[in-house]
Amino acid sequence: VQLVESGGGLVQPGGSLRLSCAASGRTFSSYAMGWFRQAPGKEREFVAASGGSKFYGDSVKGRFTISRDNAKNTVYLQMNSLKPEDTAVYYCAAGKLPLIVTRHHDYDYWGQGTQVTVSS
Repeated sequence: VQLVESGGGLVQPGGSLRLSCAASGRTFSSYAMGWFRQAPGKEREFVAASGGSKFYGDSVKGRFTISRDNAKNTVYLQMNSLKPEDTAVYYCAAGKLPLIVTRHHDYDYWGQGTQVTVSS
């Protein structure tokens, strides 16, 4: 499985961005898809995941929404009400079900990451 993220960029506080992650392969629906982020000097942080149910990290609940289109082999992360502390490299990940979606070690495949910068 190959993952390619897109949609990152510079946005002002309070703004929105939508990240996309396109996956190769024919068994996309059998994978949990997750988003993680990593800021400089910090550990990789769970953001959201979709694997039957949807899960969100506490810091993004109510602001971010994960969705997936299995027909297009694509997962999205809609990010609203962005804050400067959301600034990070965002990574898309895929893991064969079942897995613990919040644990990055459980994922098998990773994208190259896309930078999101929230700044005025």
